Amino acid sequence: MTVAFQGHPGAYGEIAALNAVPETDSSKTQRQTHGYPTFHGVTQAVESGEAQYGVLPVENSLMGAIHQAIDLLSDTELYVIGEVVVRVSHCLMALPGVELADVKTVASQQPALDQCTGLIRKHNLQPIAAHDTAGSARDLAERGAAGEGRTEAVIASRRAAELYGLNVLAHEIEDEPFNYTRFMVLSKHEPAPSTAPYKTSLVFAVRHTPGFLVETLNELSGLNLSRIESRPRRDRAWSYLMYVDIEGDARDPKVAQGLAGVLRKASYAKIIGSYPRAMETVG
Repeated sequence: MTVAFQGHPGAYGEIAALNAVPETDSSKTQRQTHGYPTFHGVTQAVESGEAQYGVLPVENSLMGAIHQAIDLLSDTELYVIGEVVVRVSHCLMALPGVELADVKTVASQQPALDQCTGLIRKHNLQPIAAHDTAGSARDLAERGAAGEGRTEAVIASRRAAELYGLNVLAHEIEDEPFNYTRFMVLSKHEPAPSTAPYKTSLVFAVRHTPGFLVETLNELSGLNLSRIESRPRRDRAWSYLMYVDIEGDARDPKVAQGLAGVLRKASYAKIIGSYPRAMETVG
């Protein structure tokens, strides 16, 4: 069983992938993760059968929605079968023997740099944007093997430091401790029935008529909407999609009634998934 994620081993996406599907006796010796350069590569891997599952980050508690991934969920025919919430705890790491006083630059994915501005300013480090967090750690380890990188540090997960043999100079360096990323788990098959509380994700568009958006949202009255956000459509200028997360199973009569009302009124609508909610965080 393979779970696809975006990034390199040690990425927060890999942490999500390792926790995406409950382990069973039959999967204990066969489970593996595989990193892909892009979010699109993750969905392609699952669609082709190269991976049985995939994880996409859709929301960070500090930075908000991850729109590129959300747009892919609107396009793909894959099912969302669950979610994983990863505690993002950044570490500052460098090559073995390098002290914090030696460090001049720090590399990482831009959101990670943005989340650690306090430490970067305190130590007067030059931030360098990179493609991803774990990739920065891997690249530094490779430069170390070539005798370089003695004034460089990166920001990544503790798992990345362990995988690439780097020394953690400081941990939990994010400016705000309330830092979590929510991943959706994708599959070609519908989720198995579960007794866990459910969440249903929906995307829709309505015609530009005064009050019609409110009228459409009123179809969901009485339901708990845990998230609602507008997003520009990529196929029509000045037109928007609404993304909504509803607490509840699409098969529940009240939820099903609300969804049917939205589907009747919307010019475009798609149920992204109805899936068990994450009940705890990992990482």
